[in-house]
Amino acid sequence: MLYEFKTEDRFIDYYSQWIRIYKEGAVREVTLAKYKMAQAWVEKLIPDVSLQEMTRVAYQQLINDYAKNHERQTTMDFHHQLKGAILDAVDEGLIPHDPTRKIIIKGKTPKHKKKKYLNQFELHNLLSNLHLGNEVNWDYFILLVAKTGMRFSEALALTPKDFDFAHQTLSISKTWNYKGEGGFLPTKNKSSVRKIQIDWQTVMQFAGLTKNLPLEEPIFVHRKDDTYEPIYNSTVNGILARYCKQLKIPVISIHGLRHTHASILLFAGVSIGSVARRLGHASMTTTQKIYLHVIQELENQDIDLVMRSLANLT
Repeated sequence: MLYEFKTEDRFIDYYSQWIRIYKEGAVREVTLAKYKMAQAWVEKLIPDVSLQEMTRVAYQQLINDYAKNHERQTTMDFHHQLKGAILDAVDEGLIPHDPTRKIIIKGKTPKHKKKKYLNQFELHNLLSNLHLGNEVNWDYFILLVAKTGMRFSEALALTPKDFDFAHQTLSISKTWNYKGEGGFLPTKNKSSVRKIQIDWQTVMQFAGLTKNLPLEEPIFVHRKDDTYEPIYNSTVNGILARYCKQLKIPVISIHGLRHTHASILLFAGVSIGSVARRLGHASMTTTQKIYLHVIQELENQDIDLVMRSLANLT
């Protein structure tokens, strides 16, 4: 049942109903969880602020209070999760003026971030030491993510039917609900539905590995009676971390293998557009934003190359 709000009603009540109406069932569960987290912070920081009291000063104070415990990017995300509801309330005449206009985003100084990807030598060292037998194991999962740059949930959803060994391609058309009760889910966005070219060695390995497996059952998720066994990314990350420690290379996560894949391709001279399509990014802007550090390094290399070329012109 919908409640018709008045200007003196609490903003948190309006925001809760807004999430229920506009976000539940319309966004992925992981995205919905972010809105619910924003809702919890609003409840904590401004539980009694009414819609009419949501002025620019009140909203800036809310953002400032949130920023005390969060980095700038996280604060920016919090702002974006609130802004849609606030603008709707402005349109409905519940909030007199847009309080988000000219907002100043603050945040804690980012912590020193550990390296998230391996270089080509480190990746070669890792893949050379994987235990790849005749049966499916998590080492094969690590290999496939490293070779394709797939997301964790995409790789879990792979079935033998997704491989086209004759054309050396792998179709990504779904994800696995590993955070819920299992089962297939849609991809993150339309751009995530794609075909990835794979090398002949990977073709030979997975052709043999999947030969006798059910065509439409996930390769890396096993059934127990009538239900699928739960999968935790911490399990696979733990296996990968042990390899990294043994080999004395940077400890990265499975998602770090995706970063590694993209970084190696960019350093090899593959265009940003091709890398974006391979990763399933919605736009090249996303790729540029995530791999800015790599692109900057490449630009520095280009500058050195230009200077050397010009110096040789005599």
